[in-house]
Amino acid sequence: MLFIFESWRIYGCSYSTTDPIFAPNEAYLASGAASTCRASPRPRCKLDLADDFVDAIELSPVTPVEKQNDDLVLSCAQSQVKRKTQQTREMIQFAALCWFVYLEGWNDGSNGPLLPRIQKVYGVGYAVVSLIFVFACLGFVMGAVSNVILAEKLGFGKVMVLGSLLQVLAYCIESSGPPFPVFIFAFFMNGIGLALQNANSVGYVASLKENTAVKMSLFMAVYGAGALSSPLVATQFSHLPQWNLHYLTSLGIAITNTIALITVFRLKPQRECLAEIGIVDVDNGTSEHSHLRQIVANKDVHLLAAFALLYVGAEVTIGGWSVTYVIGVRGGGPSSGYISTGFFGGLMAGRVVLLWCNEKIGERLALFIYAVLAIILELVVWFVPSLVGDAVAVSVIGVLLGPMYPIAMNHAGRVLPRWLLTGAIGWVAGVGQAGSALVPFMTGAIAQNSGIKTLQPVLVGILCLMTVLWALVSRGSRRPD
Repeated sequence: MLFIFESWRIYGCSYSTTDPIFAPNEAYLASGAASTCRASPRPRCKLDLADDFVDAIELSPVTPVEKQNDDLVLSCAQSQVKRKTQQTREMIQFAALCWFVYLEGWNDGSNGPLLPRIQKVYGVGYAVVSLIFVFACLGFVMGAVSNVILAEKLGFGKVMVLGSLLQVLAYCIESSGPPFPVFIFAFFMNGIGLALQNANSVGYVASLKENTAVKMSLFMAVYGAGALSSPLVATQFSHLPQWNLHYLTSLGIAITNTIALITVFRLKPQRECLAEIGIVDVDNGTSEHSHLRQIVANKDVHLLAAFALLYVGAEVTIGGWSVTYVIGVRGGGPSSGYISTGFFGGLMAGRVVLLWCNEKIGERLALFIYAVLAIILELVVWFVPSLVGDAVAVSVIGVLLGPMYPIAMNHAGRVLPRWLLTGAIGWVAGVGQAGSALVPFMTGAIAQNSGIKTLQPVLVGILCLMTVLWALVSRGSRRPD
């Protein structure tokens, strides 16, 4: 009714019986309203006639316009409730994935403080203890390759739970302190479980529509939180006779991770899980073999995978072998394990604090700047013989390396076809996890022959090669959606 009132005010005070708004009410106007106009000392305007017209409308119980308005209000209210439910559901799903990635960071951060103790307990050198990383690498590669098939056959929810159960079994074996061959085989099982979960969780986060870059950075920051907290616990266990009981803490987190994945995703495929939060999963309708062929034929997939392999390898190598380096080269004491805490703490902080800088200067350029600064700081650790200075530099390197992996995943979402995104990012993430085992093993093998002092030149070379690979990745979006 207010709409009718305002309409009359706008259109002025000239009346015509041909106006559409009065066409259905001409009989009423001819009898009552017209006589009133003749008796009035001034001409009747549309504003006056509107009052009469409104009174006539109010005599009817419910007009079609009012009913439509009520239906519209009800529909909007229902849509708002539905959207709020979807947002809440998305937050729960995101939290469950973050709990997994916390466990992943916890797993990677535990290795550094425990490596010297593992060498002492089993009586092995750098090369033999590095078999831990070799078997983990084999597990990562197997998980990355099989994920493309398993994700199609079993679905997202079942693959995530399968990976988590493999982790539970691996930690059960490790916590018992078994013979060395069995101990390293547990790392192989753990590698498969991590690769399956990592590939699917990163692909799932990349499929989210709103604030994807921020969510990816927060997701990776939680990895840093796990890697930050685990050395605090692992360093304490490394001094105890029953050092292997550290893996009971990992087992506890792994069990809660399994429960969370089953409860939240309920073994459903990714399409159904995304539909619950209002996202339609895009598919080009081709077979899985066709998807795999497209992924293999895409140049950017291989460049990003190689970049991820070197990046994750450098990240885990710094967090793992820096403790041994400081003890062997700089004369650090038993508390040197906390250097891993400083590095992974910087890693977590960088993924959040540098978000503003990434947006301001552009993610592609930002990664180049961070890489150059990290290389400079590695040279400082290499040539400046200072225990405190090395510890601070390693922490700052963690801050600079932190944003790189989220930036790479976000860039993959821009340059890769939408229908290949989950499978392609799964492959990139899986290969990256293989780097977390391959590069530390290579570093250990070199240290076996030439000493742990070779750690810094190896890291400088890896960071330089990683920067070159980033320069070869396509610059802008050329993804056909």
